[in-house]
Amino acid sequence: MTGRRRPSTRPFRAAVAALCTAVGASLLSGCGAVLSNKSDSDPITVMTWAPEGTKATNMPGMPAMAKAFARWVNDSGGIHGRKLQVVTCNERNDAVQAAGCAQRAKDDKAVAVVGSYSQYGRSFISPLEVAGIPYIGGYGLTQEEFDSPYSYPVNGGQAALLVGNGRQLASRCERTALVRPDTIAGDELPQLLNTGLSAGNRTAAHDVRAPEDAGDYSRQATTALEGVGADTSLGGADQGASLENSCVTAALGNRTGTFFDSFRRVQENHPKVRIASILGGVRQSLIDSTGGTSSPLEGTYATGWYPAGDDPRWNPMKKVINKYAFDDNRIDPDDPGTQTTWIGYTVLRSVLMSLHADDISARTVRNALDNGHAVNTGGLTPTLRWGYDDTLHVPNYSRIVNADVTYQMVRHGRLVAVRKGFVNVSKILERYHPAD
Repeated sequence: MTGRRRPSTRPFRAAVAALCTAVGASLLSGCGAVLSNKSDSDPITVMTWAPEGTKATNMPGMPAMAKAFARWVNDSGGIHGRKLQVVTCNERNDAVQAAGCAQRAKDDKAVAVVGSYSQYGRSFISPLEVAGIPYIGGYGLTQEEFDSPYSYPVNGGQAALLVGNGRQLASRCERTALVRPDTIAGDELPQLLNTGLSAGNRTAAHDVRAPEDAGDYSRQATTALEGVGADTSLGGADQGASLENSCVTAALGNRTGTFFDSFRRVQENHPKVRIASILGGVRQSLIDSTGGTSSPLEGTYATGWYPAGDDPRWNPMKKVINKYAFDDNRIDPDDPGTQTTWIGYTVLRSVLMSLHADDISARTVRNALDNGHAVNTGGLTPTLRWGYDDTLHVPNYSRIVNADVTYQMVRHGRLVAVRKGFVNVSKILERYHPAD
């Protein structure tokens, strides 16, 4: 993690925010739209972006869920009678494209970017800050999403997942290996996992870097197994060898399934170990496609942000999907990207409905959030607020307001909760100290 750490941009961002507040939107057009009377026919524009059709992680369900949410809102009377217009952008897992999507949000006069996915926080957050556009409910993949005063995350991002996963595995695993992307975003993950392991009095995980767009991960699987002591000299599965206290966890996004497929083949000549992941890597659709109740993922541990997919608190979202996106196979209601988009738009709708119909802009949305507007998400998260006293102030993740995670596992072919309710990892996150 030492070779890629970039200097913090928080002082610059804070200065931008202070300047916008002091001077006002009437003088700085980049701080939000100038107020004007709006007719009921004027739409309220927002944007959602995500990568689609790439060789790495794809999240087509996020813009699709955004469109379905807008159809539901508009069919229910809109926002104070005004139509909610969702503009989508293909981020393509590319830094230039991510910046281009942010620029398009400015050009289209979006009042917010909502429920989006990108690993290029440095590319998109600065243009949004200059334009004064809030970023609500991003997937939580990058440090910038938890550092910028213009970002309003609905979950604890990768930080909470990895810390939670480490704490979950600490109860079982004496030795752990982490397989993660060899990217800037991936460089953050080992120390976060190790923070969770340390809270359970376990040693640091063996760090295995992997390309995020590979078609085979046999070499990384072998390295991970050997890293937790499961080398071939101990005998393979045919001899019944097993290392119950050794664990391999993977955080490769959509490529996690590809990794586990390679891992299953390599494991045949090694002692068996426990496997784990974070939600987004292991999802119900992957379990179904690999055999359901006979899936090799049976028994896998998983850490998520939200309740399990079969929880009734997801019923309102599923009803919207069934009515307004019934034939859209891009939307998987069990996918955390889809779920995060639903929650992000729940926040947006709550904020917009709290404003006057003719006083909706990027600036007023941001001001409402900064001034402590509270959002009830129906129990999918704690009540969300982004006032100064609501943030955790974790180094590099100072915008986290929700540090709850859920512990799940694959049991009888279904991802189910292994304990009731949420696990709050805020105290563990506060122990996190990034490397210099």
